Formats: sequence, C-alpha cells, structure tokens
Amino acid sequence: MTPPALPHALLISDLHLSPDRPDITAALLGFLAGPARAAESIFLLGDIFDYWIGDDTLDEPLHRQVVAAIRAVADASVTVAFMHGNRDFLLASEFAARAGASLLQDPTLMSLGGMPTLLMHGDTLCTDDVAYQAFRRQVRNPAFQQQFLGQPVEARRAMAGQARKASEGEKQTKSADIMDVAPSAVEAVLREHGYPRLIHGHTHRPACHRHEVDGHACERWVLSDWDRGGDCLRVDASGITRLPIPLPAQNGN
Repeated sequence: MTPPALPHALLISDLHLSPDRPDITAALLGFLAGPARAAESIFLLGDIFDYWIGDDTLDEPLHRQVVAAIRAVADASVTVAFMHGNRDFLLASEFAARAGASLLQDPTLMSLGGMPTLLMHGDTLCTDDVAYQAFRRQVRNPAFQQQFLGQPVEARRAMAGQARKASEGEKQTKSADIMDVAPSAVEAVLREHGYPRLIHGHTHRPACHRHEVDGHACERWVLSDWDRGGDCLRVDASGITRLPIPLPAQNGN
C-alpha cells in the first residue's frame, strides 16, 4: 500500500504571465489543476504576472482565466497566498477576493514543514543595485501609485511597457553580481528574523545556498523563473524538494 502523502506546501514565483506566452499560462493552469490540488497550501511569491496595472483589468481574458483557476484551488480547501513581486506589486484587494487568496507581507516568517521559514520575493535583497532600489522606492510610494492608477488603462499599459523596455536595456549594462542578492543583505534579514530557512525568487537563479550567520547554519532556496520551464518547491516535514514544471510545446515549434 502506498503511504499517504505528507501534508505539504508548494511555492512558485517569476512566471511573468503575459498574452505573448500562452505556454507558460498553460503550464500554470496544469499546475493549478493537478499538483496544487493535493497541497495544503500554495504560495505565489511574486512576478506571477509580467506586469499588473490595476485590479480594474481583472476581466481581461488572461487575468480572468488565471484568477478563476486560482479560485478553483482555493475552493478545493487549499490555502492560497500571494506575495507582491517587482512586476505585479499593484495587485490589490479585489484580486485577492476574486482569487480566494490572501496577500502576504514581504517578508513573512512562518512555519512550513515544522521549520521556521522566511518567505520573500527577493528584490529587496539586491541592495547592490542602487538604481533599482531607488526605482522601487518611487513606485512603492502610495502617492505615486494613486497618481498612476488614476490614469486610463491604455496609458498605464503604455507606461508599463516603457518601464519594462527600460529595465531590459539597463540589464545589458549591469553586471550579474549587481543583479543578484547581496550577501550582507541576506545575512541581515536572516539575523533579524532569528536565523530561519529562507525561500525567495526574483533572481532567476535556482539553487540552494548555505549561509553561516553568527554561528547559525541557514539554508536559502531560490525559485526558478518559468521562461524555459520552471519549478516549484515542495516543503514538508522531510524537507524541501524541487519539482520541475515543463512547458508545453508552442505551436510551430
């Protein structure tokens, strides 16, 4: 007889969903209709959408499809929690209500699999990227957000497109180390929260790192993006397992 599966959580991030990548949307829908239904909880740790310009776009086809799929998981008695990323930080209460999800603060410390675990998107750890951190402070300012959300949808969409284009251009001139987490920032957040295990996304560099902080051994797990096929992390009492999530073939490939 097959032993019963351990109660577990599943964590994903950095899908960057957009109408231009139906293969990633299909992979997410398969995940939500399959593995997610067997979990106790799922955590979406930011940048699920390539951009989010306001909850008044919830009825756009992609958003409606994804939100309905998340809601079906929540209705199956799975706890669903969402953390903002640097692309979808404007997701708000209407999204959460429709999706049946809660919104998590970044960072959030909780027990997963019986072990203290700190969840983050990860962008706040990239402190060597001074220009990005200044931009982040600007767009997270409530006054800026209120002004942005007061613009017509198409104007907001154009602004988001310009910001993405500028970001991609800047990446070409930045070193890989600058765009990765700063060791000092990782050590500081682990120290602040009592030396927990840390799980985050954002950097698109999936790995498990070991950090020695003040004599404490800490694990740091980094989630994958889904651009060429992603993963999720399964967390239970036995530890963490990385599970691959392949992308379906696109038409014409």
